[in-house]
Amino acid sequence: MRAQQTHPARPDIRPTAARIASVDALRGFSLLGILVVNIAFLASGYRMAGMAEPAFDSSLDWGVRWVVTLFLENKFYLLFSFLFGYSFTLQVDSARRQGRPFVPMFLRRLAGLFLLGLAHAVLLFPGDILTTYAAVGLALLIFRAIRPRTAVLLAVALTLLLALGFVLLAVLASAGLDMSGRLADESAQVAASNSALGGGFWQIVSEHLRKLSLIIVARVFFQGPAVLAACLIGLAVGKLGVLRDVAAYTGTLRRLQWIGFPVGLAGAFFYTLSAWTGSVHKFWGEAVDLVTAPLLAAAYAATFLRVLPYVPRVARALAAPGRMALSNYLAQSLICALIFTGYGLALLDRVSPPLEVLIALGIFAAQVLYSRRWLRRHRYGPVEWLLRFLTYWRRPAAGK
Repeated sequence: MRAQQTHPARPDIRPTAARIASVDALRGFSLLGILVVNIAFLASGYRMAGMAEPAFDSSLDWGVRWVVTLFLENKFYLLFSFLFGYSFTLQVDSARRQGRPFVPMFLRRLAGLFLLGLAHAVLLFPGDILTTYAAVGLALLIFRAIRPRTAVLLAVALTLLLALGFVLLAVLASAGLDMSGRLADESAQVAASNSALGGGFWQIVSEHLRKLSLIIVARVFFQGPAVLAACLIGLAVGKLGVLRDVAAYTGTLRRLQWIGFPVGLAGAFFYTLSAWTGSVHKFWGEAVDLVTAPLLAAAYAATFLRVLPYVPRVARALAAPGRMALSNYLAQSLICALIFTGYGLALLDRVSPPLEVLIALGIFAAQVLYSRRWLRRHRYGPVEWLLRFLTYWRRPAAGK
């Protein structure tokens, strides 16, 4: 017994559990979708302010905007959040098997995630989501013993309550009490923002801090609850062990497709109208999207998991960046900052939406190759290694 009790003190000597390849691949798929969405906000001060770039007004430019908003926006960060909740259950199980106290380890992990997210938001991209995950992780600690059914019901209740809040805002806007302008830059401010982001280091950081002060309300009252709802669904799925045996849940995945695609795409179309045409107030669009985007994200995940066994090369290609998702997420922002801000080429608002998408695909393709090469020699990505060190408070084992 004494010999066995020494193992928990060295959690990195051997893997605690086999990785689920489909989860890594789904995480890589989510990472690609997030990049295609985020690059527009990284490449343009106008897009960050919720407006189209005036320099790009062709049919092709608008077609790309519509496609990205309709099919990708507000869907892939939900997938990523779902996987955050799912991974939480794996970490709980791992700590239990090792006989290690989970709460202090996870709190150190969340602190590391928060610091990384804060640095990311200030230096590279104020649209950072890592700080949100750190805050939501505290809620997951509170709900870690919750039953799967209760977790799903709570996620649904959160989503509906949040949507109801936007309905209320839409009603107030109809009555002439529209406060949305307080949360977004005006056109004149966008020009000043672009000038700052094209300047030196301190100008860029100051502008990021200013943007953070503008979007913090949206982070707390919109993204936070939406991320928590997706995490709770992931928590429920993790407790049920669904992703360990996807074939046993083919019927459920099929139902998600039949419901998620028609309802989700209809809601996404309504949201896109509100974002780009002005024929629908954006608060109504947000309310509808909050309810329907999770269904479309679920349909994407269900389709991906059903198709994955038939395309093993795609699965392997996506699994590598998925295993290094944190490193790649931060690297995406760094690369885009070097392209679009004064850190590098300063091409802010000089790149058309179609070219933005091509750049995003090129960045991700490079990350696939780099991740596969890195993982041939290392067990963890570089930032994952750092976060693991903070979690266990010891140097992770070297090598693969």
